[in-house]
Amino acid sequence: MSLDPAIAARLKRNEAGLVSAVAQEKSSGDVLMVAWMDDEALARTLETRKGTYYSRSRQEYWVKGETSGHTQYVHEVRLDCDGDTILLVVDQQGGACHTGDHTCFDADVLLS
Repeated sequence: MSLDPAIAARLKRNEAGLVSAVAQEKSSGDVLMVAWMDDEALARTLETRKGTYYSRSRQEYWVKGETSGHTQYVHEVRLDCDGDTILLVVDQQGGACHTGDHTCFDADVLLS
């Protein structure tokens, strides 16, 4: 798959060619997780409506829930005003965090 050139031109990637991606739950508004995407991961997400990301540590693509069953159905994909962050509005089945928690931001509240 290839990313639409008009979309690709708007992305501001880091030195590794990646853009941060934030997954937000449609029903609750909860911020679920932050991951990384490159052009291919974004193109796959837009095509399949499955949250697809790039693993920096494994240097490979991964589809959220492919092994855990904790899938993401993508309703919307938005690009921020600077082109350096992607927002995915999703339906999350199961925990979004690799720990199994609903969100990666459940553990430590630094200010309330």
